[in-house]
Amino acid sequence: MKIGLLTDDNHELLDWAAKNGFGSFEWMRFEDSHAGPRHADWKSYAKQFAAENHTRGLRISAIGALYKNPLDPAQTDSARATFLRAIEVAAHIGVRTVAGFPGAVIETYIDPRGGNPVYRPFEDFLPRLLEFWEPVARVAADAGVRIAFEHCPMGSWHQPIMGFNMLARPAMWERFFNVTKCANLGLEWDPSHLICQFIDPVVNLRTFGSRVFHVHAKDAFVNRSLLETWGICHAGVIEHRFPGLGQSNWAEIIHTLLRIGYDSDLNIEGWHDPVYRDHPAGQADNPLAGQKLEAAGLLIAKRTLEQFVPQEGAN
Repeated sequence: MKIGLLTDDNHELLDWAAKNGFGSFEWMRFEDSHAGPRHADWKSYAKQFAAENHTRGLRISAIGALYKNPLDPAQTDSARATFLRAIEVAAHIGVRTVAGFPGAVIETYIDPRGGNPVYRPFEDFLPRLLEFWEPVARVAADAGVRIAFEHCPMGSWHQPIMGFNMLARPAMWERFFNVTKCANLGLEWDPSHLICQFIDPVVNLRTFGSRVFHVHAKDAFVNRSLLETWGICHAGVIEHRFPGLGQSNWAEIIHTLLRIGYDSDLNIEGWHDPVYRDHPAGQADNPLAGQKLEAAGLLIAKRTLEQFVPQEGAN
């Protein structure tokens, strides 16, 4: 188990990661890279990129293929092409996991009691989720690749309210995993999204650990005083933070991951901490471009996690 971060194929940032003792990364924004589906000549680029990072001492833990809504009809074809290419690339360079959002079907109906439009529950569209993903998963299985679903709700207040992720709630994970026949469909697990839903990450991990294929190391903090005054749907009640600055029990999380036989890495997801960042949300995430607080947060998170991760080769 190595400690890494999330980045695109930014060579400057990867050099910084290697220099500062990180051991892995998730290859994000894959769809826009030279290995993405718009490029026919992807093989040489992917092989060279993998070789460069091997030289840096960095392992590619997963390919972050696409974090949009594959079940939106306007995106479905391009999403399928992106995931299929990411699977090809992963198999070509020896990466076991491709990750992204599962998507959601967002429809309304007219409530007969009041004549107002009401959102249909995601449970109604489980067959559509399976219809998209199981054929992709079978291709991945033939290539020796797993698919890991990020479970960020993508809704307001960090909750699964009007977001576009059908697998934001563990109850939906259970439904999905109970009906799918594809054992290579699993989770890109992130305790911050559980903290935001008042779910104990360790209990959750003990329940769904066999489906955890990749981990985003991100934390969260629930301000109980604000919660009890203003309720959950209020800005600032819940915020994401770097590991070590939130409420997750990382010692117990890592202990549990090791106990259940987790076979990948801990990749720190930055860009969210309200204190340890130097930029407004949505702007540059490169800590080398004047982002001193972002870089400090990454290093705080690394020091927090590495206390509990066995060193490779230790006697």
